Amino acid sequence: MPEIGILLVSHVREIGDGVLRLLKEVAGDVTIKAAAGTEDNGVGTSFDRINEAVTSFEEPRIWAFYDLGSAKMNLDLVSETTDKNLEIQDVSFVEGAYVAAAMLQANASEDSIHSELKPLKIK
Repeated sequence: MPEIGILLVSHVREIGDGVLRLLKEVAGDVTIKAAAGTEDNGVGTSFDRINEAVTSFEEPRIWAFYDLGSAKMNLDLVSETTDKNLEIQDVSFVEGAYVAAAMLQANASEDSIHSELKPLKIK
């Protein structure tokens, strides 16, 4: 079983679903899930949706990618309440998630993945 899954958190369901679709093209063997939009499909993020997605992973570690700062706030809250190892990646949303997924698919080392993500940092 793979050790790392990818979670996509976006304010818009269609964005989350679109990035998920893109990543699945290059990383079919990596578990990738999206928690996007609110419960009523509005614009925003939801603690409950993110928490449900995190809980559903079989992988012991989850790398989370997000689109805007308030999505990170909900991820921070979920990370405080879960037993899962949730690693929030502060990189550009689409490019960062794509690089991570493609490199996980290729069985690249974590060090090499983090090296490739470094130029994509948003902080």
